[in-house]
Amino acid sequence: MKTAGIIAYVLAGILLMFSLLLILGSFGATGDSAWRIAGLIGLGAGLVLIYAGARLTTSATKTAQNVTVKLDLPGNIKLDSMKCASCGAPLDASDITLANGAAMVKCHSCGTTYEITEEPKW
Repeated sequence: MKTAGIIAYVLAGILLMFSLLLILGSFGATGDSAWRIAGLIGLGAGLVLIYAGARLTTSATKTAQNVTVKLDLPGNIKLDSMKCASCGAPLDASDITLANGAAMVKCHSCGTTYEITEEPKW
């Protein structure tokens, strides 16, 4: 769809250029009023092509992207024993998300967010 929008912009530019030449030529010594009408019609068609090109390029950029992140937690983490430090609510595996490259746990009760860090095993 992005290519169609670019083609619409190029055609609109060419059409607008020739339409302006027709309008300017209609005011000359050998000009005709029919040139002015054709130029105005061409200007309208060029504006429609610009609108169509804008719609085609924005519809191409609105495609949704689904990103699936599979989180492999390091070490032995027992989430059934994790509790929120603020409110004491139990935390489970569905509260784990990935934010800024780090595993984060968000409490579903109070909304407090913690980063999961692996403690040294020595």
